[in-house]
This record gives sequence, structure tokens and C-alpha cells, in this order.
Amino acid sequence: MKEQIVAKAYAQSLIELASEAKVDAAKELTDLNVLINKNNDLENLLFLDVFTVEEKEEVMKEILSKLGLSSIVTNFVNFLINEKRISIFPLIFKEVIVIDDHNKGFLRGTIEGSNSEVSPEFKTKMTAYLKEKLGLTTELTYVQNEDITAGYKVTVEDLQLDASLDNQLAKFKDSVLSE
Repeated sequence: MKEQIVAKAYAQSLIELASEAKVDAAKELTDLNVLINKNNDLENLLFLDVFTVEEKEEVMKEILSKLGLSSIVTNFVNFLINEKRISIFPLIFKEVIVIDDHNKGFLRGTIEGSNSEVSPEFKTKMTAYLKEKLGLTTELTYVQNEDITAGYKVTVEDLQLDASLDNQLAKFKDSVLSE
């Protein structure tokens, strides 16, 4: 939980600094994140404590210059390495994307259900409902969840709409037991 709070603070600070300098930090961090995810050795270098801060800095200096990242993002990554906080980079990246999407007026969320896919009609209806309630465009992706018997569970940031059979049965059980 503490790491999540720290990641959110770092992400907010980076976004503010980047917007002042007219830098697209979300795009630059996405490029860096894709590179890290593609290269196992780079991932090991950054996230394992086997390498020294100096070794990490030396390698990242070359990589960051070849990626052509702005000085703000480069300094930010170097700061994370120096402060031994590079391990929370994935959390920071996620928070930067959420903040950037929010600033652009849209949110990302998931629909969970037991079927292999969700009907386009339901997805369209849910997107329209969320736009009306939240005032923001929502991009929903479907995830099959074996724990859901029937119905759907929609999650967008901290909002959760649970229209699953399991949830309705749990509420019914609670109401019967409380009487």
C-alpha cells in the first residue's frame, strides 16, 4: 500500500513537470516500459539487487540516450535508480498512464464475466452508462473470470458495479441472516 502511495506521488510530480515542459511523459515512459518488458537482461539489471547503482546508471545512460527521451524523464529514471526506488517503476508507470488518461478525459476499465467474450451491445450500453455517470469516455476491456457464475462485474478505477449472480446471492444471504 505504501509503495502505491509513493508511486502515485512520483507519477503526479512527473506529469506536472512534464506538462510544464511540454513533454509527453506517458509516451516516453511507455517506450521505456516496452523496452524493459522485451529485454529480460535489462529487466534483471534494473529490478534485481545484484547490480550496483553505478552499473545501473551506466547502462541506463546509454539506453536512455538511444531512446531519445527528454531530460525530465531521463533525470527521473536516474533519480529512481539513485534512490533505489527503480523497483516501483512499474507502479509509477501505471499511475502515469491513469493520470494521463484522466487528463485527456477518459478512463480505462474492465468487464469481468464467466463467458469467453462480452456482447458488443452490453459493452456499448455500459460505456454509455459510465459516460453519463462519470462524464468521461471509458475504454472497457473484457476479462474472463472463472469465479463469476453468471452476470458481470465492471471496474473503472475505484468504481465497481457488481451485477454478478454471486454478488446478488451474497446480498440475499446477508438480508435473510440479518432478519
